[in-house]
Amino acid sequence: MRETVAEVRPDLLSLVEQVVGEDPFPRAEEGTKFAQPAIFCASLAGWEALGRPSGEFMAGHSLGELAALVAAGCLSERDGLELVALRGKLMQESGERAGDGSMIALMGRGAAENAGALADAHALSVANDNSPQQVVLSGDRSGFEGVTAAARELGLRALELPVTGAFHSPMMAEAVPSFVEALERVEVSPSADGVTVLSAVTAAPFEDVRAQLAQALTMPVRWRETLLAMHERGADRFVEVGPGRVLTGLVKRTLSDVELAHA
Repeated sequence: MRETVAEVRPDLLSLVEQVVGEDPFPRAEEGTKFAQPAIFCASLAGWEALGRPSGEFMAGHSLGELAALVAAGCLSERDGLELVALRGKLMQESGERAGDGSMIALMGRGAAENAGALADAHALSVANDNSPQQVVLSGDRSGFEGVTAAARELGLRALELPVTGAFHSPMMAEAVPSFVEALERVEVSPSADGVTVLSAVTAAPFEDVRAQLAQALTMPVRWRETLLAMHERGADRFVEVGPGRVLTGLVKRTLSDVELAHA
């Protein structure tokens, strides 16, 4: 990721070092405090490498919402980066203080249909509704053994994720007040060039950017529904920017009649 940012946006690399206090890339695997600023910069660099295309719709998965809002002109680049750095720090600290929280992915046919009931039965929360075949649950690890066994009976696989907290669940509540305060200090503008930015909290166009970014800390990422909503509005070509091709894979598993591309 760092090489791409250094090549395409060296100014952004300098800015992230200033905002975070150090280069986050070498420490990205240590936790979300460093991973989020690194991924945000890589996403904007990928968008830059494509020539800053302004599609009809934009959306982001979790942290990616901030990159999408910056790309659409709703937030300034510096404000977006400062929010990302604070968000990563708050989420990591909240996760460490909240207890033994983590995330577990359910994979296989029927994951989306069964995830809610499995979460309720084992005191967990649906965190990421990623595709019909992949849903991530979040909460205290004490529920993981039971949900793994129950998922197996339904023909699903369960895999605990290497994360530092139960993200997108009530266990992130401690992070919300400070993030709300920071959001109140930034300017939010209408999107440029008529771009519609969809919120993965509501699977609909953003109505209140500040409120919905704050809600995203504890609410599920409704990515599958967001993809369907964009497709229903006429989107037939999806371009992923940033590191990896995870989102491209999720689009492929959710929509069958669209064109896929990657920065």
